[in-house]
Amino acid sequence: MERIMAFICLLLWFPMGLNAQQKPRLIVRADDLGSFASANQAILLTVDQGITTSVELMMNCAWTPEALNLLKEYPNLDVGVHLMITSEWDNYKWRPLTQAPSISDSLGFFYSFINPNLLAPGRAIQEHPWNLADIEREFRAQIEMAKATVPQVSHISTHMLCGIWDEDVKTMLDRLAKEYKLPQDFDYNIELFPIDSFDKSAELQTKISRFIDALDLLEPTKTYLFVEHPGLDVDEMETVGHEGYRNVRKDRSDITKILTHPLVRQKIKDLGIELTDFKQTRLK
Repeated sequence: MERIMAFICLLLWFPMGLNAQQKPRLIVRADDLGSFASANQAILLTVDQGITTSVELMMNCAWTPEALNLLKEYPNLDVGVHLMITSEWDNYKWRPLTQAPSISDSLGFFYSFINPNLLAPGRAIQEHPWNLADIEREFRAQIEMAKATVPQVSHISTHMLCGIWDEDVKTMLDRLAKEYKLPQDFDYNIELFPIDSFDKSAELQTKISRFIDALDLLEPTKTYLFVEHPGLDVDEMETVGHEGYRNVRKDRSDITKILTHPLVRQKIKDLGIELTDFKQTRLK
């Protein structure tokens, strides 16, 4: 009798287990933790009340110390070290942790961009004689600071794709990732979410509807990655911007509202989408 009951239980469980494995999985990644006080608040709001599952920590910013203290309350939260060698905003500037003169401007700040910006000539790394050794030394310092201060750091991501813009830089970062045993975000078996970016001029409801529609496109058995930058509708964010991107306050506060919106959370539940993170995702 016990064997018969065990067999029946197995039959009942098997379809449920199979269905669970077939559900789409979604990593929701919030970038730029540490960049601003309001970014710290917004990102953790989307963790507490929304769908964010992984956060990316910048090590060089004025609000990094606050972010490190806040993360102590989230020991199970998936954290990536968000490597950076740019400082894009006009009114907020970040410096290297190391002596890195070839990737710093005359005031010692990172240059604004990787690639030339026609609206801001002379402010890109590629417009100056950069040195690979400076970048490696800086990447090492950021990785080591993250590992020393954030026990749950699990992976590497890069701000403004600063790890793949040049083949020598990419090769160097591949080597560092192996050395420090921190996979890069593209080392995982994931696909990009069907929306790569929102129309920044669109109304909030249009953005929410577009995100919800995109959730219908996720395919069973696959893991998807959605990346955005939550912020708050506060005065601090009004001063954030650069040539080509000025509506940062509204745009990033909209992201927070999307990631915490009840309709979005309900749609994910209705579709049976499993929210996951990098720690729980297979490498390629």
